[in-house]
Amino acid sequence: MRHTRLVGESADYLAAREELRLAEIDLMRHREQVAAQRRALPQGPPVDDHVFIEGPADLDAGDTPVREVPLSGLFTAPDRPLIVYHFMYGKLQTDPCPMCTLWIDGFNGIAHHVTRTADFAVAAAADPPVLRQHARNRGWTRLRLLSCGDSTFKYDLGSEDKDGEQDSTVSVFTRDDDGTIRHFYSAHPRMSADIDQRGIDLLAPVWNLLDLTPAGRGNWFPTLDY
Repeated sequence: MRHTRLVGESADYLAAREELRLAEIDLMRHREQVAAQRRALPQGPPVDDHVFIEGPADLDAGDTPVREVPLSGLFTAPDRPLIVYHFMYGKLQTDPCPMCTLWIDGFNGIAHHVTRTADFAVAAAADPPVLRQHARNRGWTRLRLLSCGDSTFKYDLGSEDKDGEQDSTVSVFTRDDDGTIRHFYSAHPRMSADIDQRGIDLLAPVWNLLDLTPAGRGNWFPTLDY
């Protein structure tokens, strides 16, 4: 292992840092165990071939160059999984969610890496023109952005309730050889009654970087403008 001792470190600091290093190794190994457990999930249930609405990057209100895209049409090859991020925007969420926006800012930077292995899209309840306007405001140029239109996609996957209240979610789908689309896995921020905002932290590096600092993440929350 590379020597990492810095000038001036006390014996107490070194001992505490070594204890922390071993704890970090344990955490890494536990994450790997959880990831393996996720990969070993049994076959998921089939899902409807929901239809989305997609518009060009320069779409504005009043424009009509939109097209319908089925969920099955988001798969580019039979052996590739599909990752869909559910954006909290539209219906009762009349303004784009700042936390979702932070995540999607990051997705825009790495989507071209992800799509070497898996297909990836962002789906929102918002209409295509307002979704595209927000994308232009944020500089999202590498993402496939979809409006759920009249489909029940978000409701069926638990990112929207019957009243139209939105939630952020990430879902993974697979497609069988016969074309059947199956739900593989979904994660939500709310992991339990007492864990409200930690379920999909690993989708963004921001909180993990803040966790490295002496003060930690605290009660920091993103906004659309700083």
